Amino acid sequence: MKLTSIQKRYGDAVALEIPELELKTGEITAVLGESGAGKSTLLGIISGMIPAEGSTEGVGKVSYLFQSAKLLPNLNALQNLLFVLPKGSDEEKAREMLARVGLQGKEGRYPHELSGGEKQRVAVARAFLFPHDTLLMDEPFSAIDLSLKKSLVELVVSLWQETHDTVVFVTHDVHEAALLSHRAVVLKGGRVVADFPVAGELPRDFFNRHSAESELVRALV
Repeated sequence: MKLTSIQKRYGDAVALEIPELELKTGEITAVLGESGAGKSTLLGIISGMIPAEGSTEGVGKVSYLFQSAKLLPNLNALQNLLFVLPKGSDEEKAREMLARVGLQGKEGRYPHELSGGEKQRVAVARAFLFPHDTLLMDEPFSAIDLSLKKSLVELVVSLWQETHDTVVFVTHDVHEAALLSHRAVVLKGGRVVADFPVAGELPRDFFNRHSAESELVRALV
């Protein structure tokens, strides 16, 4: 994926300005920055939801995982997954994905009958199941408790190991970025101020600090 001469303004304010950024296919890139740094704007431009000057190449079809689950309330868990599949797709594929995320036996439950963690698991399953070339994740772990965050991070890594999707995910948490990415891009004031690889194979130990965390903190401050 290659972004060239990207610029997004709101009036006189520059929300994002990136001369060039190339992300490797099949890797997970973390995008960090403080509130207002341009993180979500970047995802919006990559997805095509936010118009901007410049060009994006190699994005292909996009799947989007939001901070909140955003499930369709009138559909049960299984139907929420079937909704994103091409018409006529095998229902078993959706059932297998729900089992993969630990929700076997809860296929018929509606969003209001699921816990917050279960809803986010359905959202993760849906994001990976939707036919795509690029997966975008906008702080999907920020509104959950620590134990659930651990299980969801491990789930995303496990699913990525099966698909080797190109993933771009926004976070403000340096530990998340070090756990889950091959590369970290730090934004400040809408501009890239740091861009470096994160060493080590996935998965990584949730309980140990990664050497990249200190470098990320320095870039952020």
